[in-house]
Parts: sequence; C-alpha cells; structure tokens
Amino acid sequence: MFSKEIVKNLGSSSWIRLMFEEGTRLAAIYGADKVYDYSIGNPYAEPPAEVLESLKKHVMSDEKGLHRYMSNAGYPDVREKIAKSLEKDSNVELTAEHIVMTVGAAGALNVVLKSLLNPEEEVIVFAPYFVEYNAYVGNYGGRTVVVGPDPKTFEPNLKAFEKSITSKTKAIIINNPNNPTGVVYSEAALKSINEIVTRKQKELETAIFVLSDQPYSEIVYDNIKVPNMLSIFQNAIIVNSFSKSLGLAGERIGYIAASSKIENVDILTKAFAYCNRTLGFVNAPGLFQKVVADALHAKVDVDAYEQRRNFLYENLTRLGFEIVKPQGAFYLFPKALMADDVEFVKRAMKYNLLLVPGSGFGYPGYFRMSYCVTFEMIKNSMPAFEKLVAEFK
Repeated sequence: MFSKEIVKNLGSSSWIRLMFEEGTRLAAIYGADKVYDYSIGNPYAEPPAEVLESLKKHVMSDEKGLHRYMSNAGYPDVREKIAKSLEKDSNVELTAEHIVMTVGAAGALNVVLKSLLNPEEEVIVFAPYFVEYNAYVGNYGGRTVVVGPDPKTFEPNLKAFEKSITSKTKAIIINNPNNPTGVVYSEAALKSINEIVTRKQKELETAIFVLSDQPYSEIVYDNIKVPNMLSIFQNAIIVNSFSKSLGLAGERIGYIAASSKIENVDILTKAFAYCNRTLGFVNAPGLFQKVVADALHAKVDVDAYEQRRNFLYENLTRLGFEIVKPQGAFYLFPKALMADDVEFVKRAMKYNLLLVPGSGFGYPGYFRMSYCVTFEMIKNSMPAFEKLVAEFK
C-alpha cells in the first residue's frame, strides 16, 4: 500500500530521534529536571543580537517583495555577500553565480547529490558519520561506501580510503568539524586526501567531487582553525547552514558554494537551482536569506560550549571513560564501558541518562553526547554517570 522501502526504513529510524522522543516520555514521568538528555544537537543558545536586530529591521521595514518568489538560487545580493566572504577566506574567485541558497544543510546535500549522482554511483563517507547521509545518497540511486577512522585520532584511515575509490566513485562527504566526534580534520590529513583524490582521478579518468558538510565550522575551540576546503580541493562543493553557528536550526536556512575551479561549474550551479525547484524546496526562506546576509560574521557564544566541553571531558575521563577530546562542534564520543554500545545506552537509561549509541553513527562500541544543553543539567547528571560507571566495577 505504501512505499516498501520507506516502511522498511521506519524500523531502523534515527537513534538520535528515538532517544530524543524517549526523553520527552521520561520527562513527563520524572520531571524534566531529573532527565539528562544528551540525545539531540538542538542548539539551546538563542541567536546572536545581530540576527534579532536584522529580523526586526526586515519585518518592520517597508521593503517591497520580501515575501515573494525570487530566483530558485536565492536573492542575488545575499549570494554575492556569501561569495565574497568565502572568496576572502579561500582566495578562490567566487561570485553570486557560484552560490545557491538552500533549506538548511540537509536540503543542500539533497540538491547536490541529485545534481551529481547517476544510479549505482558511490559516495564515500568517513565513519563515524551522520547516518542520514545513507538516505540522502539512496534518494538518488547512489550507494554509500564507509571508510573507518584511525581510532586514536578519529581522522580518516587514508590507506582504507584509497582502496575504497573505484570507477564508480562520484563524491566524498567530509563533515568537518565532525558529528559525532567533534574532531577537526587537520590540514595535513585533508591535503593527503586531496593527493589521493588527484591521483585516482587521473588513474580512473574521472571527476570526484568533495562535498564539505560544515555546519559546525564556526564552533571550534583552543584556537583551532578549520582548514579551508576551497583552498585544498579543486572539485570542492561547500554545504553549510546557519542552524548551529547562529542558533537557527528551526529556520532551515543554508547554502551551497561550488568552487569556480570545477570544470563546467556554470552547468553544475544551474543544476543546483533546478533541483532546488524540482525537489520541492523551490527556494530557501526569503526573509531569513536577508537576515543571515546581515549576520554573516556573527556567531553564538562559543565560550559557553567550550565550558561544557571542558567540564564533561574532565569529569568523564576522571570516571574512566576514554575520549578523544573534541576540537569543535558540541559533541563528545566516549568509548562505551562494554562492547555492546546499544546495551550500554539501555543501561544508562535506568539513570535517566539519554545517550546515542555509536552504532547510530556507523561506529559501534562508542556513544555520542550532545552538550548543547544547560550547564545546570550537565552538573546535575554527574551522580547518574557515577552510578552507571559503578555497574562496571
């Protein structure tokens, strides 16, 4: 009666959403203050002042046509602002024609993948990874190929990566900073990936696109700088959103930026605009295109996230958890205290701790914690973690 594939996939729906919904259920039973929900990356911080000021300005102005259709690619003036900002950071020439405004990063990825993929072509992803990539690739007849990391650093295993490239490889998705580990892939690692890609493109006589999924690029710590993908890769396509950097997850606003170095890039960007329309997005939300253009260089309070990271890292390692210290985003990815990460997460629920198993990110044996929550909740959760750890002593 319904799509067999979708009905089948309902049985393996997102662990993140499952735990988030479980949190709602437990809060109704025990009270929200007694449930420690680390499940979902839903920014708790309010948008910065620049966003709110711009929103008021545009809503209260006499600006005509703000709520009408525009080009499927978005407002030209907004796209030009983004292009010039990216050009300044990368030294790669960009104009408004290289930018397409989108319904968040998820919408952007779907637009890009629909524009690139032919049936059975492959997209490489680096584990652990945001597993909805599988659905996005599958939407257009593609297949994901998962490459594991170096477990000491959670940077990509380069030997495994090189072996994974075939004549069917169309694209690579690089999520940097990474969800779920919070690791920032180093410039050295990314340049090594580029060397492999360049060599393989010549060997296979093909083009391989590098999709940089980077909604956390403005949330970094310890003076870390996220390497610029446009500067490193010839066939780079930036996918970004303002969900995390400006606390606008519910507004669904992002963009695609295609490097001017891509062969026939004008055809590719026209394909993006076409797919934006035919996928049903039509165009990105008009009002928030204007708002983010006014607030391109604003960001949420990163120091508050760093405070949470430091507190959790220090206290959980004290309790015996093994963790690669995150350099960005707002996630920790500790090693579970037993091999079965799903069972470990179930045990944590006895103490109203809501964690997400690493299996939900294609990497069993670990679990993810999202610390974009109140600091009070984090502090109050420590006795629950102590009780959980006591089970394994």
